[in-house]
Amino acid sequence: MKFIGAHVSASGGVQNAPLNAEKIGANAFALFTKNQRRWDAKPLEQKNIEQFKINCDKANIKSDQILPHDSYLINLGHPEAAGLERSRAAFIDEMQRCEQLGLSLLNFHPGSHLKKISVTECLSRIAESINIALDQTQGVCAVIENTAGQGSNLGHSFEQLAEIIAQVEDKSRVGICLDTCHSFAAGYDLTSHEACEKTFQQFEQVVGFQYLRAMHLNDSKNPLGSRVDRHHSLGMGTIGNAVWEYIMPDTRFDNIPLVLETIDETLWPAEIQYLRSLIKKAA
Repeated sequence: MKFIGAHVSASGGVQNAPLNAEKIGANAFALFTKNQRRWDAKPLEQKNIEQFKINCDKANIKSDQILPHDSYLINLGHPEAAGLERSRAAFIDEMQRCEQLGLSLLNFHPGSHLKKISVTECLSRIAESINIALDQTQGVCAVIENTAGQGSNLGHSFEQLAEIIAQVEDKSRVGICLDTCHSFAAGYDLTSHEACEKTFQQFEQVVGFQYLRAMHLNDSKNPLGSRVDRHHSLGMGTIGNAVWEYIMPDTRFDNIPLVLETIDETLWPAEIQYLRSLIKKAA
């Protein structure tokens, strides 16, 4: 079963996110449980938590079909003690908000060394941050998103993702979200069936499909290996349509949130229908 949706607005309260997903014909969605560009946020209100769960039930969208994303400010590999402590506290808060909402995943960007510590040390700090958060929470999987490799951001290679996972103590509560735009920008070709075969074979060998917990389906405005994170609508960028034709019939991508973060949200209903049509076409 393919769970396909988009990163929808939670404006007015988290309880509105499942309603917004239902409007576009989605059976999966992503959301921010707080303002993603601020450190502090009001605690979730019980009435909003309860209505969120009711609205998810109405939309027939279960916990493993929902991919909350943490704040963009958090850097779990921060080279400085104060920044690291603040990021870890904010990440634990994000995990706890997921607990309150009955959610089982939390998607996040791994972190950045800011050119102040080594890559190896930064990856170890990220893993340590995950371990601390998992020790203080229950039932929520930390889902590391691969990056495009802009600046000093880590997590752009499969090897870096594997190194973080290797240092996480509870392997049952860590996973990967592969973003197609980020993968392409980082140098993993997705422009043909053969290229996809090679890229996903690398992922299997280095990381392992058992850790794939979600995907972001985005075309790219920039070319292969650009290290620039610029999303585009499906089929309108430099990746093209071969990757969706590869992913949608493949059962390795079943039962995880497949989330659009494409740039024109008015196209989301059509993009969701297009992706579903590829399953039927292959069958």
